[in-house]
Amino acid sequence: MQSPVARAVDFPPPPAMLANVYRSGTPLADYLVSEKLDGVRGYWDGEKLLTRGGERIEAPAWFTAGWPDFPLDGELWVGRGRFASAVSIVRQKTPDDAAWRTLRFMVFDLPGHPGPFIERNAALKSLLAGLALPWVRPVEQFKVADRAGLRVAFDRVVKNGGEGLMLHRTASLYQAGRSDDLLKLKPYQDAEARVIAHLPGKGRHLGVLGALLVETAEGLRFRIGTGFSDAERRNPPAPGSWVTYRYIGLNEGSGIPRFASFMRVREDMPGGEK
Repeated sequence: MQSPVARAVDFPPPPAMLANVYRSGTPLADYLVSEKLDGVRGYWDGEKLLTRGGERIEAPAWFTAGWPDFPLDGELWVGRGRFASAVSIVRQKTPDDAAWRTLRFMVFDLPGHPGPFIERNAALKSLLAGLALPWVRPVEQFKVADRAGLRVAFDRVVKNGGEGLMLHRTASLYQAGRSDDLLKLKPYQDAEARVIAHLPGKGRHLGVLGALLVETAEGLRFRIGTGFSDAERRNPPAPGSWVTYRYIGLNEGSGIPRFASFMRVREDMPGGEK
């Protein structure tokens, strides 16, 4: 398995906002909507670029030259359907200059701004216009009138290879942690869990990985046995690393995700042997 961005946390994880899952009945008039970008979360703390988990991202000096001395929150993104390319570029400890020129830092918030999101977004667009760097861009925010409008926007993004939508409450202050101030809408549900152990395969998977035993941040343990390529079964994510899985609802009583399927190693969270 390829190593994570860094083998240990370099700094405390940045105080980033995290999203809950969109639910029917959400008052859409209270939100701005944007495309959910499938890249690597990047948090500029005013001096250095960090992943969500606190690993330092070794960007070329020119990439961050002229950036402000206050935080920016965004996504290091190559394009729709190119998550693996973004990870490959960002994880390098010696940055590949040519590869970094394919990346964009798509900024969606100003964590240090004291105002509500509607004001932060206006300030962000003004700031980046003045910065005038083609690889640092604001994420486009827009309004939808109702659930039908949200569905049209969602279908358009997904049809064109996008991951889904984000909804940001216009009146919300920037606060670290997960809340309904930030919501995500995707074709499926997904979440993260830490690898506890490798469970051996049987039958056609004899001699390779059968399933991962994983544990969520809340302490719930379950198995993930599908979604792996043959190469991933031969060389599975290391114990201690975090993985993203998709699922369809939760089992009543146990709370275990239904039809959990492996998606990828979570490269922006601490990994490796513990």
